[in-house]
Amino acid sequence: MKLEVVSIKRTPELTEKWVQENIAADPSILGLGDLALRDRERLQPNAGRLDLLLQDLETLKRFEVEIQLGATDESHIIRTVEYWDLERRRYPQYEHAAVIVAEEITSRFLNVIQLFNGAIPLIALKMTAYKLGDQYALTFVKVLDELTYGLVDEDEPVAEPTATLKYNKHYIGLEVERSVFNFVSFMPRKAHVLISIKLPQSQETDAAFNEVGIERLAYDAQFRYYRVRIDEDPDAKQSEVLVGMFQKARDGFGRAG
Repeated sequence: MKLEVVSIKRTPELTEKWVQENIAADPSILGLGDLALRDRERLQPNAGRLDLLLQDLETLKRFEVEIQLGATDESHIIRTVEYWDLERRRYPQYEHAAVIVAEEITSRFLNVIQLFNGAIPLIALKMTAYKLGDQYALTFVKVLDELTYGLVDEDEPVAEPTATLKYNKHYIGLEVERSVFNFVSFMPRKAHVLISIKLPQSQETDAAFNEVGIERLAYDAQFRYYRVRIDEDPDAKQSEVLVGMFQKARDGFGRAG
């Protein structure tokens, strides 16, 4: 039996709701990693509804997904970027990416999308529906990924993006090039500072903190953060361990796996 490519937009029994249901049932079909459904038709303040909100189970990165039957258009990209911006402002503790899904992404429109990439983490996926007998299946191909940097000459220095402090109501996080980068965050108190470090729990890390007398609080298993309490200026050994942990968290932050 031969597979037949069909237009979702022109097939009466196929709808955007059908596409949503297929992705919601198995978000991994998008090819963006081990994702979980966080919400569907998520109401946005004065801005309609976000089709799908997905989250990476390992990195906790969130993906704001907007679906378009047929070809992309101006309202689709504006809506996608708007929802991404609203979600990242509401939940700055997470890294966010905007995902455009459409049956057709034209070269002209792809050029427009690429203008945003770098300032806005955009992913574009081409969606194709196939008919086999009386059954339908979906595939997704990534035609635009988040910005990746081109090659440089071996003797050309590459600048490491600089993290800056981002002051929020309840904690101090980090930001790199206007994107949330919270591999470590700080909660200052009158007599101490609580530090959250995004690292998988291990006996080796536990022992490293214990050896230099850094007080550990309960491990945040849901979001995979070590939580430690610093009551005063750490001594040289404690500082060395903390800096090492920060570096390990930074190196592993956002890595799929």
